[in-house]
Amino acid sequence: MSLRTYHDPLHRGITLNASDAAEAMVMQLIDAAPFQRLRRIRQLGPAFLTFHGAESSRFTHSLGVFHLARLALERLLQFDSGLEEHRGLLYGAALLHDLGHAPLSHTGEEIFGLDHETWSARLVREHPTVREPLEAYAPGTADGVANLLERGSSPHSVIKALVSSQLDCDRLDYLLRDSYSTGTHYGQLDLERILSALTLAPDGTMAIHPKGLMAVEHYLVVRNLMYRSVYNHRLNVVCNWLLEQVVRTARQLGAAHVWADKIMATWLWSLNQLDLDTFLANDDLRTGYHLLRWQDEGPAPLAELCKRFLNRHLLKALAVEHLSHSNQLEVLTLTRQLAERQGFDPALCCGLRHQQQRGYHPYKGGLRLWDGRQLRALEQASPLVASLITPADSSWLIYPREIHGELQAALAT
Repeated sequence: MSLRTYHDPLHRGITLNASDAAEAMVMQLIDAAPFQRLRRIRQLGPAFLTFHGAESSRFTHSLGVFHLARLALERLLQFDSGLEEHRGLLYGAALLHDLGHAPLSHTGEEIFGLDHETWSARLVREHPTVREPLEAYAPGTADGVANLLERGSSPHSVIKALVSSQLDCDRLDYLLRDSYSTGTHYGQLDLERILSALTLAPDGTMAIHPKGLMAVEHYLVVRNLMYRSVYNHRLNVVCNWLLEQVVRTARQLGAAHVWADKIMATWLWSLNQLDLDTFLANDDLRTGYHLLRWQDEGPAPLAELCKRFLNRHLLKALAVEHLSHSNQLEVLTLTRQLAERQGFDPALCCGLRHQQQRGYHPYKGGLRLWDGRQLRALEQASPLVASLITPADSSWLIYPREIHGELQAALAT
C-alpha cells in the first residue's frame, strides 16, 4: 500500500505516502528495529508511579514530532521555497531525535550515565537500517541528521530551530502528549495558532508574527507549569533517586554478587564496551525484569531498593530549598541519624536532590517577533516571558516515611 496512517490520540491521523520520496524514507525508518525499540521505552520514565496514565512511549512521541515538523515546514515554505531541499534532513532529525534513549528515557540517562543525543547520532551514522534509508534519499543525509542531533549544526538555521530551540516541534509535542497522558490540564496549547504564527525574519531565521504572541506566551507558561507539576514532581524525584541507588548499589556489589544477563552486565560494569547491538538490546522490559530478579534474588541492600520501587513503597521528599547549603547538609546528617536509629541503612534511604529550572532562556535559541517592519526579542515585547528567565531552584530531602514525624518534630525545634 502506498498510504499508511498512524492513529494518534493527539494529532488524529498521521498519514504517510510512499509515493513521496521523503515520506517513503520515513516509513522505512519507522519499520527499522532501532525505531521499533522506542515502543519499549516509556516517554516519562517512572512517572507512571505518580501519574498512572503516563504509559506513552518514545515511539508515539517521535511520530508526533515528525508530524509537527512536517506541518511547520509547509507553513515556512510559503516564505522560503529553498527550505524544500532540507526536507529529508528535517524529517530524519525530527523522527530520530530520541533514537538513542536509554531505558526509562531521561531517568535512564542519569542512572546509567549516557547521553541520548550522542547515541542517537551514533545509531544514525552506524546502524545500517537507519543510515541506508537516509542515504538512499540523498547522499549526506545521515551525517547531516547525526550532526544536527549531536552538535546542533545544520545547513539552515530554520531546520535547527524546528528540531531544537525554545520553540521546537519536540517541545510542542511532549507538552501536549505528557499533559494528556498524565491527566493534567496545563498543556492545552493553541497549536494551530502557534504554527500559523511561524514566519521568517529578514535574515532568514525563524521568527514569530505578533499575532501569535499570546499563544507563545501561553506555551512558555505551560512548559514552566509542566516542569513544576509533572517532570519535577516530588515523587518523580524520589523514583529517580531510588533508581539511581539501584544501579549504584548493583555496580558497587559487583558481578560476583549480582545476577545480570550478558546485556545488563555490560551496561552495569563495562559501559565503555557498549556496542550498537548491546545498546539496542536494553529497554524498559529488560531493565524491569532485572529489577524483579534483584527484588527476589539479589543481595539484601539491592533487594530492598527494588522492592521499594516495584511495590511503590516510596520514600518521602521534603522541600528544603529555603535552607542554605550548609543547613541542608546538617538536616541530611540529622535525617541519617534518625533513619539509622530506626534500623534503616541511611545510604539506601536518605539523600539530597537539587534541580534548577529556567522557564525561558534568551541566549539559547531565543525567540524573536517580526511583524514585517520591526524585529524584537520576545522577552523585550513580553514582560511575562521576561519573568520566566530567572531560574528557579529546588532541593529535596529524601527519607523513609517511618521517621517523618520524628524528623518534623526535630525541624520544628
